[in-house]
Amino acid sequence: MAENLENKTVLLTGAGGGIGRAIAAKLANQKMKLILLGGNNIEKLQGTAEIVYKNSSCLVLPGDLTDPEFLTESMETIRRECGCIDVLINNAGVAQNTRFEDITLEEFDRIMAINVRVPFMLTQKVLPFLKESSSATIINIASVVSHSGYPMQSIYSASKHALLGMTKSIAREYYKENIRVHAICPGGVYTDMVKISRPDLTPDGMILPEDVADLVYFFLANRTNAVIDEILVHRVSKEPFS
Repeated sequence: MAENLENKTVLLTGAGGGIGRAIAAKLANQKMKLILLGGNNIEKLQGTAEIVYKNSSCLVLPGDLTDPEFLTESMETIRRECGCIDVLINNAGVAQNTRFEDITLEEFDRIMAINVRVPFMLTQKVLPFLKESSSATIINIASVVSHSGYPMQSIYSASKHALLGMTKSIAREYYKENIRVHAICPGGVYTDMVKISRPDLTPDGMILPEDVADLVYFFLANRTNAVIDEILVHRVSKEPFS
């Protein structure tokens, strides 16, 4: 029997568009409450919030996810205004399309900060909330490059390898505390980030953001004692892609 997700609270990063917006819309349809955390494009966040408002409630907390002080203040706001977090979805991420020898230290630090350090910090801060929930779940949006390495994406690949490794360890570490931790590793989702990293691609045969949102819902609606620490999702085309 599927879990009743109504009124459960979801903390979601990277909600301004693409996969994040699709996840927010899908979960709002299930009457889940959304907290959209991080991001400085207020217009995009409000666009997602308007979609959520059609079916559920929404709290928008824009800001810099890489700033520990912002995260601490956000947790205080969430505790005061929502009282709980049942689900954490680390979706925010940045891609890379640069020859290895041309990558700067600044670019390296930025990719690692957003793709690895932010999920690390946020998971630590959300764990106290999750330990109070009977439906505690963490879902990290990784990538097919968590398993492979493609040209021009060396640091992006390294960051997603790190995220997957962290997911697998946390999944086992907190299983006995009734916290389920999963990673979704999609390949070739046609989003704005993909358009930047792989401008040669078209949407034909690619995974849609709604497909990833369906998998997020599957994890949440089918919460069992089984440990599924990752799902690897391939697109129709066999051409390598992250």
